Amino acid sequence: MSKKVLIVGGGYAGFYTAWKLEKLLRAGEAEVTIVDPLPYMAYLPFLPEVAAGSIEPRHAVVARRRHLRRTQNIAGKVTGISHAGKSATITPNEGEPFEFSYDHIVVTTGSVSRTFPIPGIADNAIGMKTIEEAVAVRDRLVRNFEIAASLPAGSPERARLLTVTVVGGGFAGIETISELRSFATSLLRRYPEIGFDETVFHLVEAMGRIMPEVSEQTADWVVKDQSRRGVNIHLDTQLSSAVDGKIELSTGENYESDLIVWTAGVMPRPFLRDTDLPIGPRGHVIGSPTLRVTTEDGETVEGAWTAGDTSQTPDISSTPGPGGFCVPNAQHAVRQGRLLAKNIAADLRGEGVREYNHKNQGAVAGLGLNTGVFQSGGFALKGYVAWLAHRFYHGLAIPTWERKWRVFGGWVGHFFLARDIVNIEAVQQPRAIFEEFASRPKA
Repeated sequence: MSKKVLIVGGGYAGFYTAWKLEKLLRAGEAEVTIVDPLPYMAYLPFLPEVAAGSIEPRHAVVARRRHLRRTQNIAGKVTGISHAGKSATITPNEGEPFEFSYDHIVVTTGSVSRTFPIPGIADNAIGMKTIEEAVAVRDRLVRNFEIAASLPAGSPERARLLTVTVVGGGFAGIETISELRSFATSLLRRYPEIGFDETVFHLVEAMGRIMPEVSEQTADWVVKDQSRRGVNIHLDTQLSSAVDGKIELSTGENYESDLIVWTAGVMPRPFLRDTDLPIGPRGHVIGSPTLRVTTEDGETVEGAWTAGDTSQTPDISSTPGPGGFCVPNAQHAVRQGRLLAKNIAADLRGEGVREYNHKNQGAVAGLGLNTGVFQSGGFALKGYVAWLAHRFYHGLAIPTWERKWRVFGGWVGHFFLARDIVNIEAVQQPRAIFEEFASRPKA
């Protein structure tokens, strides 16, 4: 009788696990089911470029039903796990919750934005963790330019509309502020009413440096490069308040900003704490180098596996991450997903499993059109060559050749035609115009 494998979450690790299992499993060996409320896997390194109009949103996601042809897809969320009884509660997008029995469970729920109780953030900020958020940031920026162009120069509302704040100086924050600054600079050619000095960009970082994944020398170069391009970088600075878009910094500086993007950290999905799986101090599922779930004492939890951002996986490489665990990034999630599929297939056949031991491929970041950085050990590239390396690496890293062709094709098109500046923010309320003019029965 074939075993049932339940994959919780269809992001990087979940998608790659299912994709690899389809290639490894023999007919009738196991039934694989993946549960996720969205029908696609988003390639998160592309979100800053989506926000800057350099990549079409649909090209940065991979449709699971197109590429997972022998995996059952359930549109919904796993809202409860009772591993003692090998059962999960699935709440579908439409319909009533139901119980799902499994033999093996793969917890790859990814992460969500981690915020702090700063006044105004929950009400005014936008994250940079989903494709929808990236699109919203892009549309807001273009909309703000359109409105500001018709307002009197020097007016407070015009200044507010043209001020962007990004909180968090890690890779996500730096790439986001850099891409948005680059996009805004290109928009000025279409909005002659607006001057460069009117567009103000702030990056707020609580630590004394940015991008801890690269050397301090490289990080300093990025600060100087972005400062030259018009980005105000506030180090050793905390955001104190953002109520109604009125920014207050710990340094005492105050200004108003209409677009606030939060990139200051991620966390596992909170529902995992209510399951009977072993959970670490920061909410991660405790994993082992073989990607099996283990207790705090290191005992294996049979039939339970975990990978990606949601897992607390020991980093046994020669250059371990902070705390000795794998950091939450795409490199780890993709590699762990592939190994996880191999280990599940091996376990089903009574064979030995392998440990996750990776070689760091370095860090690469795009800093707006035609500039970037690449760091591998003590070797660093900066500027145009690093930007090309960034594009080629991620263009080839997005899964499936169908997506690669779409991404590279879009970049070639933008080279000749420039980035599209159309704002389709109205798509968020698609029935507004129809409702305004629709005839209604008389009372």
